[in-house]
This record gives sequence, structure tokens and C-alpha cells, in this order.
Amino acid sequence: MGVNENLAQFSNVLMYSAIAVYLMAFFAYCMEWTFGSSGAVAKRSADLSIEVLEPAAAGAGGGVALAERPVVVLREGGHDGDDADDRGDVAGGNDRADRIGRVAVSLTALGFLLHAGSVLTRGISVERAPWGNMYEFSTSVALMVVLAFLALLWKYPVRWLGLFVTLPVLTTLGVAVTVLYTDSEQLVPALDSYWLWIHVASAIVSFGAFHIGALASILFLFRQGYERRQADPTRTKPGRFDDKLARLPSSASLDKTAYRVNAIIFPLWTFAIVCGAIWAENAWGRYWGWDPKEVWSFITWVAYAAYLHARATAGWKGTKAAAVSLVAFSCFLFNYYGVNIFVNGLHSYAGV
Repeated sequence: MGVNENLAQFSNVLMYSAIAVYLMAFFAYCMEWTFGSSGAVAKRSADLSIEVLEPAAAGAGGGVALAERPVVVLREGGHDGDDADDRGDVAGGNDRADRIGRVAVSLTALGFLLHAGSVLTRGISVERAPWGNMYEFSTSVALMVVLAFLALLWKYPVRWLGLFVTLPVLTTLGVAVTVLYTDSEQLVPALDSYWLWIHVASAIVSFGAFHIGALASILFLFRQGYERRQADPTRTKPGRFDDKLARLPSSASLDKTAYRVNAIIFPLWTFAIVCGAIWAENAWGRYWGWDPKEVWSFITWVAYAAYLHARATAGWKGTKAAAVSLVAFSCFLFNYYGVNIFVNGLHSYAGV
């Protein structure tokens, strides 16, 4: 099989076009957040009330008072707890910002179509799965991140996430086309297997979805800091980005979003590792050989398993859970970039 140079070149044109459209979408999301601040702080302040529930001063029998931390309850829009502000409010009631946000979503969808066309034509140009090296894997992961965002947006009002999705997507694609790019070519024999479709595709979808979970965890930490500042009675002036953070969903909602995404995709990541072991047995005659890629894949699996276990059994929520989630995602990032680029192993033949 040869390489269709025309299709390969067309794939590159589509990729650069997708990057340009994503960049316009990113700026549109930025404009939505900027123009949406008009009147948003006053609107939210009117809806926000903070109630501090002090612990009982003494026991029922007049015993010694317990030194407990006061419980802060943020009440927004007539709700509290996990139901508080789950939607987010990027536009802040501003019609102009809302229109810009709709344009941003349209640009994101257009960029996705161009992006998908680039990945597809790249594969057709060599008549194989379009993820045989780091460039192709990176562009496919970025595609899955956008797909996960659009899928969530179709079912839930998560347009507020668009700014935080397009930024890592643009970063990933920028690194792919400038540092990781390789010409479209045939696979080395060890990769020329139907397991490439199954194992690598599962890893790509998992990586894309874990991006969304990590973003939710990061935003949770920022939103939680905002809520704590709002609850501080000694606070005299708002923080620099408080008007923006006020329009995110509640920290409880973001924490729940991160957990749901990670929990849903974890079985697929498990499946990807199992498929990799089966493929290794077919290619090298053993299921496990402590190759650096295998080791770090397992470490990543353990980290996410620890996160889900802590949530389910120890009741970890909030900061602890977010920290474990981000550690797990960091392991995934190192497994991909660090191991592939800086560590020699059996997986190094894929090239960069």
C-alpha cells in the first residue's frame, strides 16, 4: 500500500483550518465571559446569601462546648447544596454575551467537523487507522475532547465549559503540528494489527474524556476558593476574578461532574489496558513485560481506581477528591508525553 499524497496534504489543510476556527471559537468564548460580566455581579449578589451555621455551644447536659468548624451554606436562587447553581451563568443575563456564546458554539462545531475531516482523510491516505504515531494520536485525542464537550452540551447547559475546552485543544493541536508532526506513512509491522483499532481507539476516547474530568476538578478548586471568600466575614473587597468565578456552577456541581465523567470512562480505560496486554501477547509473546508504557498505564489505572474507591467508600469529596483526580490525570499525561518522548521502551517505535 502506498500513500495518497494529495489526501495527506488535504488532511493538513483541514487541520490548519480547524485550528483557525477553534481559535476564533476561543476568542468568542473569551468575549462572552468579558461582556457577560456587565451586570452579572450585581445580579448574582442579589441571589446569593451566605448562612453560617455555628455548632452547638454546649451539649444538652451543659457539658463542655465542642470546638467544631462552622458550616458554611451557600444559598443561590432558592436552592442549596448540590442543587445550587448547577447550570452556570456565563452571560450573566446579558443578551449580547449570550449571542456571542451561541456563535462560539457554532464555531466549535464547525471546527470539530474540519478536525474530524482531517483525521479521517489522514487515515484514508494510508488506508489504516489514523493514530499510528504521536501526531495522529494527539490530534485524535483533541478531537475526542471536543466531541465529549459537544455531547455534554447537547444534553446539559455546559456552554461555560467551552473556554476551558478550546484552550487545551488548541495547545494540543499546536504541539502536534509544530513538534510532533510526521508525514503520513505506513505502520511498522508490530503496529499493523487490528488491535490498533481497538486498543488505541479505547485509549484515545479515555484520554479525551479524562481531559473533561480534569478540567472540572480544576474549576472546582477555583470555584471553591471563591465560595470560601464569599463566606469570609472579614472580606472587604472582591477578588480579581470573582465576577467570572461567580458565573461557574457551584463547587458541589463541579465536583459531581468530575466524578461522573471519570466513573463513566474508567471501565473503558480498563478495557484499553486489557486489550493492550492481549495485543502484547500477539506481538511479543507475553502479556506483560514491565515496559515503561505498560508500567505507567497501570500506575494511571491505579490512580483513577484509588480516586473512585475513595469517593465510593471513604466518602472523599471536594478538595481531596480533586487532588487525587488531578494526580491521576498527571500520570496519564506523563504516560503519553514523558514516556513516549523521554523514555526508551518497546513502544518507542511508534515515533513522534
